[in-house]
Amino acid sequence: MSRAHARGVAAALVLDAAFGEPPEHLHPTVWMGRATSAYARGALRLKSPEARRGAGIVLAVALPGLVWLTARAALSVAPKRLRWALGAALTSTALSLRGLARAAEAVERALDEGRLEGARARVGEFVGRDTAGLSEAEVCRAAVESVAENTSDGVVAPMLYGLLFGPSGALAYRAVNTLDSMVGYRRGPYAELGWASARLDDLANLIPARATVLVAAALSGRPGATLRTASEYGPRASSPNAGWTEAAFAGALGVRLGGPNTYGGVTREGPVLGEGPPPGRPDIGRAVVLMRRCCVLLAVAGFLAGEARGG
Repeated sequence: MSRAHARGVAAALVLDAAFGEPPEHLHPTVWMGRATSAYARGALRLKSPEARRGAGIVLAVALPGLVWLTARAALSVAPKRLRWALGAALTSTALSLRGLARAAEAVERALDEGRLEGARARVGEFVGRDTAGLSEAEVCRAAVESVAENTSDGVVAPMLYGLLFGPSGALAYRAVNTLDSMVGYRRGPYAELGWASARLDDLANLIPARATVLVAAALSGRPGATLRTASEYGPRASSPNAGWTEAAFAGALGVRLGGPNTYGGVTREGPVLGEGPPPGRPDIGRAVVLMRRCCVLLAVAGFLAGEARGG
């Protein structure tokens, strides 16, 4: 970790918190998504499962690699005085702190106003499950679970990769995560094409997810309960990473997450995470506050470590 990387990540978090994500036509993640969609359309026409899996391996390696090289090239040709600012701006596009907080707060606001249908629509904008028939309690659970999972995927992980490898690392991680969200399904037509992307995303998030657990525990006021809940319930989830962060938030907030969810009309049973009551409206805001504190603590710790290291 260099001083420049640490300062850049701290600046990127401030930029994201202040301005949010750039317009779609300027957003690197949107470009990654369009490239993935174009590639996937052709790859899914391949007849054999082996060919589709091979195409998926190429995609999982090529897109993050291309993003890494493109970011490095952009920084290398930028005027020296603007290079650090450009790096911070690029890193900020890999973060989703402001967007996630606003989305969750919109759900809470709709519930406070008695607009359950509106809350269902709002939460449906950032969760993958079916939301049309959710009760208020289920809407609250969906929002809190998404905040918990995306604290790691959407902010902590790109911050960590930015601290270690600079803007190129943050954006390459975002490419890995984008691939997983678009093709990394274990069922259906993407089972072979998305296999490599899903495995790579699992690997890339192993350390960030557990770092999120530790930071959440430190800030929760319930460190013992948070760590115990994460270690006991996290491994029960099908994801090697998401269950840990959701369980940590469950322990930190003193609520119970997990359970059945419906995707495309098919209900899937999931493990219960935590031992408290189901989350209510105030817990959405509490989850957002915890997310913000986790990200600020990580940025401050990285900044101080970079200043101590120098260079």
